[in-house]
Amino acid sequence: MENAKVTDKRRWIEIIAVVATGLLKYVFTDWLNLRMFYISAACIFWSVYIYRRYRRNKQILQHWGFRKDNFKKTFLFIMPFALFMVAVIVWYGISQRAIFFNWHVIPVFIFYPLWGFIQQYLMLALIAGNLQSINTVKIHNHQIIILTSLVFSLVHYPSVSLMVFTFFMELVFLIAWFRWRNLWATGLYHGWVASLLLFFVLGRDLWNELWTIL
Repeated sequence: MENAKVTDKRRWIEIIAVVATGLLKYVFTDWLNLRMFYISAACIFWSVYIYRRYRRNKQILQHWGFRKDNFKKTFLFIMPFALFMVAVIVWYGISQRAIFFNWHVIPVFIFYPLWGFIQQYLMLALIAGNLQSINTVKIHNHQIIILTSLVFSLVHYPSVSLMVFTFFMELVFLIAWFRWRNLWATGLYHGWVASLLLFFVLGRDLWNELWTIL
């Protein structure tokens, strides 16, 4: 079994790797406009990492939140926030005469939660979870919640509206995760609500963006 010093070192490395993944977003999506390459590479890299860690520790998936139990509790806890956001999105879309009948919404609504799972794994399990577990630094859960939400918000710069939305969304997700430690529900809600927000509020067609390669 690894000692506390080795375990803490790995946790800090994971946190740094997550931050680096976020910084690379500015390079590949905002500068080079290689959104699909960035998302694909990030999903593959972290999926391989999850698999390798699971090979060494069969309990790690449960610890991170890839678990069946507490899915319903987490799903129902987040639902009021999600329904409120959907109502706001629909209201805004109607007021701005957004095009709701765009078939691109369907594939994004189906596949975007996969990217949502990875993002929530990075934020909840590797940032918040590691900050909570590190032995050399003692941070209260409410401080971790605020800090992690700020990090997730900053990743979505320069869109101020998206930064505000993601900050409060991550607050709700973190509260739910600390209570029930289930990643599946947060990943689903992330994908669904974010898809609608980007299409009908920010006017972004993710389906076209994903396939834009310079």
